[in-house]
Amino acid sequence: MKLLEEFSKLVKEFEKEGLQYALCGGLAMAVHAFPRATMDIDILIEPETLEKTKKIANYLGFEFDTGLMEFAGGSIQIYRLTKILADSSEPLMLDMLLLTEEIKDVWESKQILSWEEGKIPVVSPEGLIKLKSMRSSGQDLDDIEKLKGINNES
Repeated sequence: MKLLEEFSKLVKEFEKEGLQYALCGGLAMAVHAFPRATMDIDILIEPETLEKTKKIANYLGFEFDTGLMEFAGGSIQIYRLTKILADSSEPLMLDMLLLTEEIKDVWESKQILSWEEGKIPVVSPEGLIKLKSMRSSGQDLDDIEKLKGINNES
């Protein structure tokens, strides 16, 4: 799957550069045992690392800059870069959620989890619930129900 290949390349560059991040969104759902279709890579980063993160992403071909989007009254700020995959006309988006005061606890609750390529920092189920509650799309509401199941099992 191209998405995982592209994510793996990003992780390797982030590690090489010592960049702090936490996986969130659909790929984080998959790491927490709920694989689902997703067409983007979502990461949570500190605002002061945005330029460094963009530089790494540009190096890996994420060249189309959509810029900053705000949701939930500015509590959620997302900077998006897009890459057109060489063997496809499909775009792959890299959404960088910038850490704000309102989601500081989400950053602090990140976990280090294993995946096929090693270990990665991932937003906790509780953190994902908070992020998804702030956006509340249909997919987010479905994800919240699944994540609540994890918390009930603990």
